[in-house]
Formats: sequence, C-alpha cells, structure tokens
Amino acid sequence: MGRWERALDAAGVHDPGLRADYGRQRQQVARYKREVTLAAGLLLPDRTVPHLIAAAAFMHRTDTLLDSGPLAQRRAASADWQRAVADSLDAGRTDDPELRPLLNSVAARPALRDRVLDFLAATEADLDFTGFATEEEYQAYVDGYSLPGFMVVAGLLGPDGDQTAFRAACRTYIDAAQRLDFVNDLAEDLAEGRLTIPEQTLREHGVTRADLERARDLPAVRTLLGALLDRADRTLAEGRAVVELVPPAHRPMVRCLLGVDELVSAAARVDPGALLRRSASPAKGAALRLLAREYLRARRFRG
Repeated sequence: MGRWERALDAAGVHDPGLRADYGRQRQQVARYKREVTLAAGLLLPDRTVPHLIAAAAFMHRTDTLLDSGPLAQRRAASADWQRAVADSLDAGRTDDPELRPLLNSVAARPALRDRVLDFLAATEADLDFTGFATEEEYQAYVDGYSLPGFMVVAGLLGPDGDQTAFRAACRTYIDAAQRLDFVNDLAEDLAEGRLTIPEQTLREHGVTRADLERARDLPAVRTLLGALLDRADRTLAEGRAVVELVPPAHRPMVRCLLGVDELVSAAARVDPGALLRRSASPAKGAALRLLAREYLRARRFRG
C-alpha cells in the first residue's frame, strides 16, 4: 500500500468515490504546488495530509475564480461559488466532486467550516483590489484577505482548541510572506496591471510606477526592493514564533514553509534588479537540504 493510500485510511476516507475525489485534488494541487504536496506527504502525519490537500484545492479553485476574466465575470463567478459552498456546507452534502473532499474534511475537522466561510467573505477585498495608497492599506489587506486565506490551511496545522495565540503568530508570518510574494512577483503583477507596493513607499524612495513598469534598474529602485526584502525578513524572523505554537508532529512542515520563504528572499537578494523582469526561485540544492533535514526530524518524531 502506498503512502497516499495509507494517508486516506488514516484520515478515515474509505468510500471509493470519495477517495478518487481526493486523489484528483491531490493531482491538481501537485500541478501548481508540487513542492508543497511533496513536503506535506513527507513531513505531516498521514491523517492530516488529505485534509490539507482538500483545503489547498479549495483555495486554488477560489483564487482561480477571482483571477480569471473581466471583473464583472469574476464577480459573478465568485458569487456563484460562494453560494454553492455555503449551500453545500448547510446541507452537509453535495454532488460537486470539487466540493466533496472539502465537506468530508469539514466533518472530520469542524473548525475548518468557519475558516472556509471567513475566507469566502473576504474575497471582495481581492476582487476590489486596485493597489495601496499607504502601508496602512496594505496591512488592512493582510487582515482582510491574506490572513483569512492562510488560516484555511494553517488552521489544520495549529493546536486543538483555542487558537488565539496561534492566529496572532500566523498574522505576523503571513504579513512577511505576503510582502515577500508581492516583491518577488512584482514583474508578473505589473504585467497584469497590479501594483502591489504602496504608493507612499514609492514616494519615500523616489521611485515611480513607470520606473517599475519599464524595468528601470536604477539605484533608487534597488534600494526600494532591498528595503522591502529587509522588512519582510524582519517580520519573517518574528513569525518563527509560530513553530512552537503548533503540535510537535506539525513542526517540520511549518519550519519547511518558513525555510522556503527565507530561501526565496535570499535568491531575490542575489540580483534585486532582476525582480523587475522575473521572479526569483530558491536554490534547488538548498531547498532539497531543507526538506531532507525536516524529513529526518519528522521521522524521528514518528519513531
């Protein structure tokens, strides 16, 4: 029996049709988050893996609807999806194979229900996104969209019962991770007409939107990007407190997530000007060493 089949058994997923639904979602998640799928399978307890896959697949489906097509089309598709998810949760059943794993995981992990609904309620913040005038607007976006989205998956890794302290630590971490993503994906976002750096921050560094759109590798632009990476790194260091707030069995996975962000930041710093043209990727050797180190820790814990 393979590791995935053992994970389904450990999670209590025995119905053949439902197992097939989970399997399809695992393949979907692996196509766009191959590293996360691999890490989850190696680092997490078997019983947690299928539920994390269902949560990640739900997030991807929601994000795809938010990002695909003209605004009116995206808004209508998002509203239809919200109704379908809410109705399925209320009824406790669905005929949609894309939602069956989510409903099963909600039944197994009841706290997931509120996180799903919180995130769906927050999607307007992304649909209406036009940029940030100030740092305060960016922070409001983190509170209103990034954190609810992160908690859909992260809540499955947190402690049982009260997650107040855990959520606060997740808020610090996702502030860092979101800022890092915005810096690293700058070229892609600008190509789609999205400027994710606050206008206030541009002015403070004497940089214009045109400088970024035209990929002007100026000293002021490099200083700006370096300052953003510095801030992300400082916040990420503070966010490491989240590791001690999760059950020991989940710590290798959480450390791996943090470690990957640190590797992305390090890669971005090699040539900040290149971020005007493309995203940076972590060094493969360093990423493999990180995964191997945490896999050994996970094995020692399970042993």
